[in-house]
Amino acid sequence: MPESTVCPPFRLGESRFDQGSFSGRLRHFLNVIDPRTLFVSEKHLNECMKLLDQFKNGTLPPGVTTVQLWEAQKIKQAIIHPDTGEKIPMPFRMSGFVPFGTPVVVGLLLPNQTFASTIFWQWLNQSHNACVNYCNRNATKPTPMSTFFQGYFGAVSSAVTIAVGLNILIKKAEHFSPATRILVQRFIPFPAVASANVCNVLLMRHTELSEGISVLDDKGNVVGTSKLAARHALMETSLTRVVLPMPVLLLPPLVMAILERLPSLQKHPRLALPVHSMVCLSAFGLALPVAISLFPQNSQIHVSELEPEISAATECKILTYNKGL
Repeated sequence: MPESTVCPPFRLGESRFDQGSFSGRLRHFLNVIDPRTLFVSEKHLNECMKLLDQFKNGTLPPGVTTVQLWEAQKIKQAIIHPDTGEKIPMPFRMSGFVPFGTPVVVGLLLPNQTFASTIFWQWLNQSHNACVNYCNRNATKPTPMSTFFQGYFGAVSSAVTIAVGLNILIKKAEHFSPATRILVQRFIPFPAVASANVCNVLLMRHTELSEGISVLDDKGNVVGTSKLAARHALMETSLTRVVLPMPVLLLPPLVMAILERLPSLQKHPRLALPVHSMVCLSAFGLALPVAISLFPQNSQIHVSELEPEISAATECKILTYNKGL
């Protein structure tokens, strides 16, 4: 099969897949979260960045294929922040979200949680989320560390308060049988995590609402700074953070409630934890690309939806902004 039918012509800074459709975004983000990029060496990363620079400057060496260029861009986008140009720490890259986050999800969904274990796992989950949010934020405007800690403490407080509060209510519900109480307790992490995720995003990135984010024309030039675009970016990111934990925290309890009735698990209860871990890993691996594919990372917005000064500054009708992840 000719290469041209496999890969579209290379476009620097753009996606290989159509970002106007959900399926195109899903394929794009499956590339972004590919865990194999976690093992890319510093030397290989530098080679990829050099190759992209050569393409930009029109100095590509002969024999470089379109496939090589797309692969180089995939590696750069998975590791380097698009606004700062700096490496994102491995545990906080989107490609590291599932492998580093799955143990936390398993901990959140363990049955018979005590108050201490509930607080610990909610704290650990929101600590990881806070770092992922910060490292994948829109960084066209500087964000002070005080904002990071404000979002962090707000998210941890909301998650722990909701989780512990629901645990107390369920333990006081006398009409629940012990089996029903355990099953319901397994679903407690979802409302706690979903609300805390939104709180985390809004608190950590609220300076974008007050200062705005950069909007770009069709040539990639910054037209201005828009607070209305920032509002769109935060709404899209918050919705993503609510959708993400749905399958991760709702499916495993249902699946495990069925699997735990199997004779093999009843006969070998020690298998429950590894089976639980595999169920959580599968749900997490499914949920992440679907959730972040709901909206393009570089979203488009019509100038009529932005401030008058933005409309007056450009003849371009459709502008783009980095939503963040």
